[in-house]
This record gives sequence, C-alpha cells and structure tokens, in this order.
Amino acid sequence: MRVPRYSAWAIYRRLLEHARPYWPHIAGVCFLNLLAIPLKLLTPLPLKIAVDNAIGGEPLPGPLASLDTSQSLLLAAALVVGVALAALLNGLGIWLLHSYTGQKLVLGFRALLFHHVQRLSLGYHDTRGTTDSTYRIQYDAPAIQWIAIDGVIPFLGAVLTVAGMIGVIAAMDLTLAALALLIAPVLLALTHRWSRQLRDQWRHAKALESAAMGVVQETLGSLRLVKAFGQEQREQQRFVDHATREMRSQLRVAASQGTFDLLIGLTLAAGSALMLWVGVRHVQAGVLKLGELLMIWAYLAQFYGPLQMISSKITTLQGSMASAERAFALLDEVPEVQDKPDARPLERCQGRVRFESVGFAYRPNQPVLHRESFEVEPGMRVGVAGHTGAGKSTLMNLLTRFYDPSEGRILLDEVDLRDYRLDDLRKQFAIVLQEPVLFSSSIAENIAYARPEASMAQIIAAAKAANAHEFIAALPQGYDTMAGERGMMLSGGQRQRISLARAFLKDAPILILDEPTSAVDVHTEEAILEATQRLMRNRTTFMIAHRLSTLRGCDLLLVLENGRLVQARRDVEAALIELSAKRPAALEGVHS
Repeated sequence: MRVPRYSAWAIYRRLLEHARPYWPHIAGVCFLNLLAIPLKLLTPLPLKIAVDNAIGGEPLPGPLASLDTSQSLLLAAALVVGVALAALLNGLGIWLLHSYTGQKLVLGFRALLFHHVQRLSLGYHDTRGTTDSTYRIQYDAPAIQWIAIDGVIPFLGAVLTVAGMIGVIAAMDLTLAALALLIAPVLLALTHRWSRQLRDQWRHAKALESAAMGVVQETLGSLRLVKAFGQEQREQQRFVDHATREMRSQLRVAASQGTFDLLIGLTLAAGSALMLWVGVRHVQAGVLKLGELLMIWAYLAQFYGPLQMISSKITTLQGSMASAERAFALLDEVPEVQDKPDARPLERCQGRVRFESVGFAYRPNQPVLHRESFEVEPGMRVGVAGHTGAGKSTLMNLLTRFYDPSEGRILLDEVDLRDYRLDDLRKQFAIVLQEPVLFSSSIAENIAYARPEASMAQIIAAAKAANAHEFIAALPQGYDTMAGERGMMLSGGQRQRISLARAFLKDAPILILDEPTSAVDVHTEEAILEATQRLMRNRTTFMIAHRLSTLRGCDLLLVLENGRLVQARRDVEAALIELSAKRPAALEGVHS
C-alpha cells in the first residue's frame, strides 16, 4: 500500500488533535519537565559554594554572608542532598504521569484505527490484505505517544534548558556564551540534512517489516496446508528472504543515524575544545575565577547535552513520523460502502427483494455480474445454483451490501439498499457460511455473537433448534467449552450447527445459506437440513448450492453462468431435472 507523504506540521497538528482529551495530562507532564530545569540549574551550585566559599574563603552573598567555611561546606552538602531528592521526586512524578498519559493515548488511537478498519469495505481488505492494517494498529499507533509525549515535551524542555544555561553562562562570561551558541547553526544544518533522509529510510523499513509479518500470518493461518504438502522449508526461506530485506533496511537506518550522531558529537567536541581554550585564558587573565570556570564547565555539559538531544530527537523522531504517516494513511482511506447523510432507519423488513439491472465488477472493465434482474416475494425460498465463479457469492455480497452495484439498484421492500442505514440493513440478514466462522471463546459466546445480550435460556433454545444442544451438553464444560482458534477444537459438522444456532438466535427476516452441508457426512447433513427447514420458516431465504438436490422445496431457482442469470424459474423440480440431465456428474443426487 502506497503511503502518502504528510508534512511534519500536518502530522503534529493531527496528532495533537487526537490527543485533545489528554491535553491537561500532557500539560502536567510539561510542567513537571519544566520544573526539572531549575533543579538542573541548581546542580552545579554546591560545587561552586564548596570551591569558592568553603575552600576559597569568600563570603556567600546576601543573608548567607555570615556563614563561615565549615557552615558553607555543610550548606553545599545539604544542597546536594536536597537538590537530588527534589529531582528524584520530580522524576517519579514525570514517570507516573507520562506512563498513564502515553498508554491512554495509544489505546485511544489504536481503538480509532481498529474501528476505522472494520468500517472499510471488503474491497479494501480483499486488495490490501489484513496484515498491513494489523501492523499499523499494533506497531504504528504508538507514534502518537512517541511524538506527543516522548518527542515534543523533551524537545521543549531541552530548548528551555538551553536558553536557561545560555543566560547563566552569559551572566558570568558573555564571550563564552557567544562561543557556546556558535555551534547551533552547524547543528541545525546537519539536522535538516539528515532528518529527511532518515524519514524516507524509516518509511521503507516499516513497509518491509510489515511484509515480513505478512508471511508469518499467512503461513500460520494456512499451517495445515503447509504441513500437508511438506512446504515448511519453503515458507521458512520465504520468511528469511523478507526478513533479510527488512534487516538490511534497518541497518541502513542505523548507519545513517550513527553517522549523524558522529557528526553531532564531533561538532560538540569542537565547541567544547574552543570553550575550554577561551575559558582557561580568561582565568589566566583574571577575567574569570576558577570556581566560575568550573561552574561554567558543568553548565556547558548540561548545555551541550540538551543541544545534542534536540538534534538527535529531531532525527530519531523520523521513525515515529513515518509510523504516524502510515497510521493516518489508513485513517484517510474512505469506505466504499457507507451511509448516506439522510439514510433512513429500518426496524424489521418484510423481505421483498428486487434486483433491477444490477451489474458489478471487482475491477474496471471486468464485470462479474451483467445487468441482471429478478424479484423475490416475502417468505420465498430461493435456490441459487451455478458453477464456481458463476457469481453466486457476488449476488449475496451485493444483497448484504458488502459491495455496492456498479450499475442498477437492489430494492428491499421497494427501497434502494443504499437508502437504509447500514447497521440497520445488516441486522436484517442471518448468514450461514460454507466454512463457519467461530472465535476463540466459549460455545455460548459464539452462539450469542448474533445477540450478545441474549440470556442462557435463549442460547440453549437456539442450540436445540439447530440440533446442537445434544453434542454441546456432552462436552466436558458444556456451553463453557472453548471452541479454539477458528473453532478448530470442534468438528466441521459441530461448527456448522453452532453457526445455525447463531442464525436462530439472531432471528433475522432474511436468511442466506451458503452451501451449509457441503463438507459434512450424511448423518450430520440430515441433522443440519432438518434444522435449516425450521430456520427457513417465515423467512425470505437464499440457498446457494452446487448439489441441486439440496434445493428441492425452493419456490424459485436462479441459475447463474459466467455472471449472467440464465434461468429464473418457479417450477423448481422440473428445472432441477432438466439441469441434472445436462450435467449429471456435477449435479449428483437430484433424483435420489
């Protein structure tokens, strides 16, 4: 996925906007960081008192002038402990508030990204895959903390610290203060030059890291197939190839950062050498006292530290800026399917469906459905037949508005689907897929996924209606038994009956059955078919099947070929016999 480029100002502005609920917390972190500045300024003061007053015998200024050398030394020692204690308490406060604010910021940003990813249309996920979105939610979202708290706040603190240090040094020796500032333009030029390069390198590295993560997710998600074909070594090599490219990209980032740090260090060392030379000369000339030079030298270490941090922070933040770009690029993706501003509510539909010249294409100029029309009355059972790729699933995806038609329109109760609220529309459908989808939670929770507020009695009633209660009750923990990842702790037939129970519990007016018995044995198929007969009562039902024998009892048969509706017949039994005669091998079981 190509990531658009955002200016640094645009990223800061958007991050601060997302951080708006936590501005008071961020202000608190800023205040505590600012409070640390005078504590740093006080750190060299005991050394000056010890050298000039306790050792040199000079009187302290103001009301402390009466203190003798011993008392001056005691004061210096007390200041060391007092300043250290204040700094430690301040650091603890910063750490606690920083941790709380940072974690809340990341949680909120991740939740926002996750919500948006779920709203994006299936077409986006079909094209881009899920791994890259997962990476952005998990690994790019923390950029809001790295920039808003770990970046901006220390940066502002360092700027103010540098300003304070310059003021103190200038009060003692204006020449040394001017020399200290001479290196600032050099650092600024180096930072500007390297920050752009590092941001481009980080952007590339994160894309490669996401691709390597995609190999892991794809392989583990298809582990049974990998093991069945003995392709573990091949997948291992594929991962190593992607990870190696990502590692080389990271090494290029490290080399660039290391080179920048080296240049910054050399610049600061040159500035320190110049300051040392001039400072010693000033002491020799009597312009400065030795204690003042030592104090300036201590301040210089604290001055160059923040100055170096400012330059380094700007460059190290480029990785976070690249992450923020990726996160905002995901947020800026517009769902293809979304509500109209004046979308109308829908409580419970009657179930009348009409396709009017509906066409659809996943890609431009490659239609998979060609301007087809048909009508379904409320409570009608509709069989949908056709070879793989004929357009059966596309038909249902359009009906549930997973996609919008490229042309024509679909009416539900004489209203265009696009005029309904999307959430209300989806509540009108219960879907039982060929491969039922279960979550890594209990069986009861999987059934209640259709209605999370359902009582245990309602869950059990739905399971009984789906012929699932008997096998669930026989499990060690009954309805509390964990289904395992994707329901793999259960058999295919058990998963399908739980999926049926979920549809019973939802009690939607329109039912879509997508090959519900294609992968089960004969005994299980009988139980599922019996349950589906109950489930279809008083509901508009669309049943997709390759085996036409499962379509007996339907009121309307739709036959698709290459995206075209070649038959729409109400004399279903006769149509099944005719189709069986044309393709007996493919339509096994019609006469049974």
